[in-house]
Amino acid sequence: MDKIIDRLKQRKLVQWAFAYVAAAFALIQVLDIVGQRFGWPEQVVRVLIITLAVGFFVTLVLAWYHGERGAQRVTATELIILVLLLAAGGGVLVLFGRGPHKPAAVATAADAARAPAKSIAVLPFTDLSPAHDQEYFSDGMAEEILNALAKVKTLKVAGRTSSFSFKGKNYDLRLIGKALAVANVLEGSVRKQGNKVRITAQLIQAEDGYHLWSESYDGELSDVFELQERIARAIADQLKALLHDDQQQRLVPIATNNPEAYALYLQATGIFNRREGPRLPEAIAELEHALALDPRFARAHSRLAAIHLLQPIYVPDSADKELSAAEHEAGLAIELDPTLAEPHSVLAMVYGQRGHYTDSLAAMDRALAIDPDDMTAGFWAGVAFVNTGYIKRGCARFDHVLSIDPLMPNALLWRGIQYAYAGDLDRAEVLMRRAADVGLLHVGIGMHPILAARGQRTEAAKQLANGLRALGAGLAADAPDVLAAGVYGDAAAHARALAEIDAYMTTNPERVAGVVPYSLLLLGENRRALAVISRKASSNDALCFHLLWSPAGRSIRLMPEFAAFVKKSGLAELWDKYGAPDVCRRQSPGNYVCD
Repeated sequence: MDKIIDRLKQRKLVQWAFAYVAAAFALIQVLDIVGQRFGWPEQVVRVLIITLAVGFFVTLVLAWYHGERGAQRVTATELIILVLLLAAGGGVLVLFGRGPHKPAAVATAADAARAPAKSIAVLPFTDLSPAHDQEYFSDGMAEEILNALAKVKTLKVAGRTSSFSFKGKNYDLRLIGKALAVANVLEGSVRKQGNKVRITAQLIQAEDGYHLWSESYDGELSDVFELQERIARAIADQLKALLHDDQQQRLVPIATNNPEAYALYLQATGIFNRREGPRLPEAIAELEHALALDPRFARAHSRLAAIHLLQPIYVPDSADKELSAAEHEAGLAIELDPTLAEPHSVLAMVYGQRGHYTDSLAAMDRALAIDPDDMTAGFWAGVAFVNTGYIKRGCARFDHVLSIDPLMPNALLWRGIQYAYAGDLDRAEVLMRRAADVGLLHVGIGMHPILAARGQRTEAAKQLANGLRALGAGLAADAPDVLAAGVYGDAAAHARALAEIDAYMTTNPERVAGVVPYSLLLLGENRRALAVISRKASSNDALCFHLLWSPAGRSIRLMPEFAAFVKKSGLAELWDKYGAPDVCRRQSPGNYVCD
């Protein structure tokens, strides 16, 4: 060891290493600053770092052979080592210099489309608060600015779900621009400390990383809507977006004058956006607190209505109470602010869950008349159309949603299911893979029929079990596996699945878990499934109703009991007003033949 240390000192290896690291670090800092000023792509700095890392090992080789004897000629051994290092470094540059791997989720059809100049994606803002505990607030600021820009008719704005799917991921901006078909990206940060807020935003061209505009805004929490307004208008000015007359006054409405109520609203909205089922009661409590501080906070009423609407999916026996609460809060929101689309779409879903389909579609029409590009209303409208037999109209609605928000998980799932029903398994699988990549837990509901159609029954059973597990609140812990095995297993497995359903039904639930009639239909128990749907309301009708209009549902539609079900459920009344669905014909008022 002493000899090795002596040789290291003799050849000055440590001195060379320290000198190289210091010089490389200084060079990176200088070029990083220059790159920001001239809008260089991140890839330039990334390649530089990798090159310098390879150069470090080259330096050590040269130091070992020449640290003591600078005049020595290069030997064959040195040349071999240097060539190997440079070859390895070149391989690393090829592998990583292009940026992060492009996942299936962002390999969208938009890649081939040229983004319009007046288009933008608003990425989640970074939380720079001292304790880094204000993520909900920084997300909320980005979402509010996104919503404000979306009101500018001459500006294309990528949907929230798609933009936020890149949160925490170091993707190249060109990749994001291609994935979302936008020419510009807004990045930013939020620093919140006490009542002080600083929002920094920068507008960047996605194609080349050129910084078009950057600014910081300081204010109090009470100024937050004014800060958002200033940022949104600055971006609209930079992109030369034409504002309509009704937008000359404000892009960002003042939702409440109570900063604490607004902070609570943002916290609850974060839980809602992530669909964190176990935390929905927490979100409800936060919104109720916000409304105690400001009873006229219309958006808080609206968001509370939406969360009450979701609650039965996770707690089926609470459905009647939650639907009543959703209807009440939606009504208050509409009374306070008739320009909100969300509460009308909530009412539409409440009416649909109660079997009042005519009222449901009328409320959905009102929501879309207020805001045709509202993603939640648009998606729910697609679900409402599909579940009542209007497949083409539902698919058109999903397509519109995905044209704005191409990575919206549930829209990908529902559109993919319809592709599968139409026999386009390849396209269906592409959408399912994207939905899985962006974190949709119950994507197995759409994936299992694709795998089954390809003969992969074992994998189909696994996917179905995963999907049922995510939506199977109220069932025994092992029920999803038992039900999936019954669908894709032998006669004994089929019998065990029916026994599992029998055991559940003996508990006489107030509302049947949506996975029960869905599983009965998959098990081929059509009469029993129809009886369950007719006799007891489901906690999630959307899960099973689309099966009625699928190719596999033809055997159900031809059953003598189906005509009676159509009348009793209220579908016949709906069809009398809106026209016959895709696979049915009207014989007389209230009487339809489906095939």
